[in-house]
Amino acid sequence: MLLDAASALTNPGSLLSPHGEIVASYDLEVSNSAAEGYRALGLSNGICNAALVEFNPDYAAASRVHVINGMGVTLGDSVIGLTALIAIKARFPHLSFTIYRPAHAPGYVKRIYELAAPLLGSVIDLPVILDTLPYTELRIDLGNHLFWPKFSSLPMIDFFLDAMGIKADEVPAMDKRNHWLQALVLPRPQAVKGDYVLLCPTASTPVRSIPASMNKDFVEALWQRYRLPVAGFGNLDHMVYTDVTSRAPDTADFLAWIKHAAYLVTPDTAAVHVAAGFDIPTTAFFTTIAPDLRVRDYPFCKPVSLPVPELEGIQASNRASDVERVERAYRALKIDVDFSGFA
Repeated sequence: MLLDAASALTNPGSLLSPHGEIVASYDLEVSNSAAEGYRALGLSNGICNAALVEFNPDYAAASRVHVINGMGVTLGDSVIGLTALIAIKARFPHLSFTIYRPAHAPGYVKRIYELAAPLLGSVIDLPVILDTLPYTELRIDLGNHLFWPKFSSLPMIDFFLDAMGIKADEVPAMDKRNHWLQALVLPRPQAVKGDYVLLCPTASTPVRSIPASMNKDFVEALWQRYRLPVAGFGNLDHMVYTDVTSRAPDTADFLAWIKHAAYLVTPDTAAVHVAAGFDIPTTAFFTTIAPDLRVRDYPFCKPVSLPVPELEGIQASNRASDVERVERAYRALKIDVDFSGFA
C-alpha cells in the first residue's frame, strides 16, 4: 500500500521506493524530496522490525547482521545505538555488522560511525537496493525510531537492545555505559594546559538546552566549586572561561575534550553519553525527559530534573513560552548545591 506524504515521513521503519530501494524518511525530509510513491519496508522479504512484530534472532548462527537505517541522526542516539551493537558483539564476537545510514545525516554524526566502524563492520549510505541485502542473512530495520512507541517509554539503551531483538535485562549494566568510546584513537585537545572543567550548554533544541542567559552563572559557580579553568562551547565573557568551539573542528576533537575533562556540566544532550563512556564525573540537567530514560546506567552522572511538567515528553521546541518556562526553572536552581557530590 502506498503511503501519503505525511505517513511516509512518520512511518515507524524505513521506506521502499518504486524502484525497490530502501530509503530513509529523514533523507526525503531534509532534501525536500517528494515523499510520495513509497511503501513501508515493513516485514516484507523477511525484514525484522520490532516496532511491528517482536522477534528473537539467532545471533549465534549468524555471521553478518544488516542494520537498516540505524541508529538515528543525532549524536547522542548514535552513541547509544552503537553501544547496543557493541553489547551484542561482546556476546557474539564472530558477528559483523553492516549499518545502512541516512545519506543526509549531519557530518558530525556520520563521523561517529566512521570512528566506530573498525569495531563493528562497515557503514553504507542509503538508498540501497533491497535485493542487494542477502536473504540468507539477518536484516533488521530500525528506521525512523523516533516514531516507535517504545522510544518514549524505555531507557534509550534498552530501546535499542529491544529493537535488535535482545532482552535488555540480560545485558549487564557495565555494557550499557558506552565504554567502547575508550577504544577510539582520539587527538589531544588543542592548547590545553592542566585540568579543566567543561561546559556543554547547548542541546539540539532550546527546551533541552541551558539558557544562554545562565551560562556565565554556571561558569562562576564551577570556578567557585573547583578552582579550575572552564572550557566550553559558545562565546561568553568570563575571566576563567575559554570558548573551545574552534578547537573542536571534528567529532573526534569533541569526544577528546570530554575525555580529558575533570568534570562536565551539560543538559540532556550527546555530551552526557560521551562522558559516561569515559567515566567523567558529570552533572546533567533534564527538562523534558525523565533522567532514568537517559542516564540510569551512568554511575558518575548526577542528574538534576527541573520541574517543567508542561514540557514532559516534548522532543523539541523553540516556542517562546516553552523557552521561558525552562529559563524560569533554571533561575530557581541553587547552582552551587547542584554541582556538589564529586570531588
